[in-house]
Amino acid sequence: MDNSTTLLLGLDGLAVEKVERLVDGTRRVHLTTADESARACPSCGVFTVHVKGFVQTRPRDLPCGERRLQRVWHKRRWYCTGPACPRRTFTEQVRQVPAGARITGRLRDAAGRRVRDAGSTVVQAARDLGLPWPTVMDAFRTAGQEVTAAALEPVEALGIDETRRGRMQWRQNPETGRWEPVADRWHTGFVDAFGIQGLLGQAGGRAPPDVLVWPATTPLQRRRQIRYAAIDMSPGYRAAIRTGLPHATVVVGHFHVVQLANKMINTVRRRTTAALRGRRGRARDPEWKARRRLLPGREDLTDAQFSTMWNALTDAKAIGTTLLTAWTARERLRDQLACARTDADRHRIGHLHWKLLTWCADSGIPEVRTLVRTIDRWWTEIAAFIAAGHSNARSEGINRVIKLVARAAHGFRNPASQRLRTRCVTTRRARGHPHPA
Repeated sequence: MDNSTTLLLGLDGLAVEKVERLVDGTRRVHLTTADESARACPSCGVFTVHVKGFVQTRPRDLPCGERRLQRVWHKRRWYCTGPACPRRTFTEQVRQVPAGARITGRLRDAAGRRVRDAGSTVVQAARDLGLPWPTVMDAFRTAGQEVTAAALEPVEALGIDETRRGRMQWRQNPETGRWEPVADRWHTGFVDAFGIQGLLGQAGGRAPPDVLVWPATTPLQRRRQIRYAAIDMSPGYRAAIRTGLPHATVVVGHFHVVQLANKMINTVRRRTTAALRGRRGRARDPEWKARRRLLPGREDLTDAQFSTMWNALTDAKAIGTTLLTAWTARERLRDQLACARTDADRHRIGHLHWKLLTWCADSGIPEVRTLVRTIDRWWTEIAAFIAAGHSNARSEGINRVIKLVARAAHGFRNPASQRLRTRCVTTRRARGHPHPA
């Protein structure tokens, strides 16, 4: 018996008796039991010396090389000699291969870790390891319990954002003939917006009662440690935070505010084009040519690009003047948001806010005035962002990862499985398993 071959195999409690090569190139490894404790009855623990017979099993293990490796375990069946033991016979078993197991414990663990830590789908892990899909999924659920059961570190800034689970489902109303939504499935994610813990948990839905599920199941001491809650401009989320986390300061990040301003510019462009030209925009229209350059900030445009856009819109007369007025309102809003993380004093912030309100009020553009009214309603939360500098950018990044995971798996049918997958994927960094390149 070559001990080095047994060490190479690495199955504790089993020894390699011989290795043979079959006609198709498959290597067959014959194993025997090397652990003396395998003679102990699993029920009463009595060691026995009476052999009833021999049994052969073929447990599957981790791949070894490019060629297949069959493992044949020649183990014995024993009579139990315990006087009060109800078990009469038993077969040998070791820690890696329990009685009745068809795969080794390390193969099951490796299958679960591939899905949990390596970003592999269940189907791909099953193909690579030669296992059935249900076996890999059960192994992943077991491995995922370690992630969900792990204690979380204190969270100072909490990010809350929603992501849709699958596509929206529609059904045609037989009476009206109109298509109506049947199920609009959403998940609300709770993210460590300042640390590296990633996704802390998820709740089904995005209504205030759904959002309150996670704070209600979080210990009171941990909830009191949350100082900021970063959200998008959602009244439902704001109401839920004021109820579930009344001590936390609600923060609206600059991304959603600027995004709202960009939508305002596009709305103004479409409305003015339709009103003055009586049609949609075309490629030869100056406002259509400048539509891409209206969205980036001024600092992202070269002098030549800015001059081309400004001159083209100035020549467009009424449409161009309206668009440049809306664009200037967006830029003044960005100047105000740029005060975040700069330790700007409240007098400068107030002066920039006054300039924004004055410009929007004097613009005479309905969309610009609607924007400034929205900013005024959310000014407390926007001012909190300027003062603290926290945003829900990490929530947006995690939403992107969630969508990539769902796309790689071609969708999920089980919401619990989706939550477990996304929780494991978005917490790799905190667990020391970075995202594979």
